[in-house]
Amino acid sequence: MASKQNQGVVYQIFRCYLRFFHDHVFYKKVHRIGMSNIPQSDKPLLLVSNHQNCLNDPLGLIFTFRDRKPHILARADVIEYNWLSRKFLRSIGLLPTFRLSFDGEEALSRNADSFAESENALLDGGTIIMFPEGMHQDKRWLGSLSTGFTKMAFEAAEKSGFQKEILIQPSCNHYSNYYGIQNEMILKFGKPISVAPYYELYKTKPRTAQRQVIEAVGREISNLMLNITDLDNYEAIDFIRNIYGRQFAIANNLNPNHFPDMLQADKALVAKLDELKNTDSAKIENIYSNALCYKQLTNSKKITDIEILRDAKFNQIIANIFSLIIFLPAWLISLWPNIFIYCLPNIAINKLKDKMFEGTVRYSVSVLFTIPFFYTLTFALTLLFTNIWIAFFHLCILPVLGIFAWNYIQFAKRTLRMIRFSKLSDNEKDDLIGLRKTIIENLKNTIK
Repeated sequence: MASKQNQGVVYQIFRCYLRFFHDHVFYKKVHRIGMSNIPQSDKPLLLVSNHQNCLNDPLGLIFTFRDRKPHILARADVIEYNWLSRKFLRSIGLLPTFRLSFDGEEALSRNADSFAESENALLDGGTIIMFPEGMHQDKRWLGSLSTGFTKMAFEAAEKSGFQKEILIQPSCNHYSNYYGIQNEMILKFGKPISVAPYYELYKTKPRTAQRQVIEAVGREISNLMLNITDLDNYEAIDFIRNIYGRQFAIANNLNPNHFPDMLQADKALVAKLDELKNTDSAKIENIYSNALCYKQLTNSKKITDIEILRDAKFNQIIANIFSLIIFLPAWLISLWPNIFIYCLPNIAINKLKDKMFEGTVRYSVSVLFTIPFFYTLTFALTLLFTNIWIAFFHLCILPVLGIFAWNYIQFAKRTLRMIRFSKLSDNEKDDLIGLRKTIIENLKNTIK
């Protein structure tokens, strides 16, 4: 008994450590919205989410629950990558699922164990998390949902003689940026959908019942997330969202500095663009064409829309450079050991074929290897030359120093872009400013 209790304490400490670095260091802020929609912990719950960012999606959900220990069905190639990933990911509740297109027909039979374990956990009042798109998307849109989660829900209900009510919890993940650190993340939970009303239909027409549940869940997830369905114009729409989104939010009485408000504004903006496409296709094609031209020009000049919008003057650039010089000593101090913690995962990241795995690799390598090693080493070295109180204080502020080091670099990059913009000729500046003004005026006049 004591051994199990000790294991429970160790797990909780490890979980708190993982959550701290996930919620406060890796991300600038994690917003969890609609938590009151999640049923009580004794209710069988099948949580179904869109899939935007590899392992970061399930990690965000794992750290959401305090009174539940969810099991997550995830891609087998991620979990079974090597013995270490298998041991770690299984320890935090991930179970492998095998897919025909990736793992072959023979591997599909191995899904039976994961599904059986999950169905039994559901009947015991457990929580199962699934991503029915099958694999992560590299764009903000909802792919087709597979039948796997409905199959699990109905088979679990059938095991109980259709006496247990199985609830499906729609949710979504949304990110301010997929790459780097100190971004913002939203986890949004909708109203749970009971499968019980479909039991009788399932007994006679199982596929029809599954299809109706998939449609209901898909609609709810789509309503929660930013779902850009016009994939032919995705690049232009996403760029417009970035250059006009804040102004659109303010016009609609939303706070552009509050990320959940920006999600709401972006959804409304995309809906307006879709509406304009249906009513005035020539107008929207012109806006999209100008937006892509503007994006290409900013990329070629190695600047962003922010520099053009602000059109910083010479004194602002000098003030930024002066700030960088003033804080340079603090930044140099903050580099130890944070430069190793951030840069060492790049060895693996640079070899990735799918860059959407960047966040997954950066977080997992950091919390499992570089942070424990370098924090312990730093504590030992500080203790060697000072005392335990200074060493402990230094240890505690290492995350803060890491965040400072990151933000200093971002500030330096913004300043460099300001310098690049200032060095453009007057004609180049006028062309960029004029094109931006044309795009924004067209959007303001056509989207209310």
